[in-house]
Amino acid sequence: MHALIVAAPPERHALTLAIARQVAAGAAAAGHTAEIADLAAEGFDPRFTAVDAAVHRREVPIPEDLRAEQARIDRADALVIVYPVFWWSMPALLKGWIDRVFCNGWAYDELSPDGPTIRKLGRLPIHLVALAGADTRTYARHGYFGAMRTQIEHGIFGYCGAPVASSELLLDTRGPAAAAHLETARAIGAKLFASHAGACEPAAA
Repeated sequence: MHALIVAAPPERHALTLAIARQVAAGAAAAGHTAEIADLAAEGFDPRFTAVDAAVHRREVPIPEDLRAEQARIDRADALVIVYPVFWWSMPALLKGWIDRVFCNGWAYDELSPDGPTIRKLGRLPIHLVALAGADTRTYARHGYFGAMRTQIEHGIFGYCGAPVASSELLLDTRGPAAAAHLETARAIGAKLFASHAGACEPAAA
């Protein structure tokens, strides 16, 4: 099986990139392949322009740069999103990647404002790995767990029909827990396709 791991770290030494690499290492140790899409290093342009608006209205074809992103998602058996929590959501570069790549005609079909929405990514399991500087009490006290789940899991991937297979929030990443999070990330990678392996095992005689 093959995983696409997407991250957008602004710095090469960022914990986000280290976590993404450990997820990839865990998948490789379990006999799978993984590609890391480092959006910052690749220079992805997150700006939603008039061309993107025209794509949404299906007035122009999907541009080649977005087709390339969609193609590598199509090659994947699972999509892993690794991101630091910025303002209780994901960074602008990563959100812009979703805004532009998960477009009408590919991630979903919306032929008219009043018509039904056809969700097209039902075959793609999503794994979310969020890095947070705050502690559990902060998230629980302010309801951030539920807010993030609503806007990201339901609002983005639910709209496209992509099932969220796992969602991990790695807390206290600015403290000594950071090293333990690397081990957790490797375990996440090792388990990405555990359900697929189980489904392929023959029944006991």
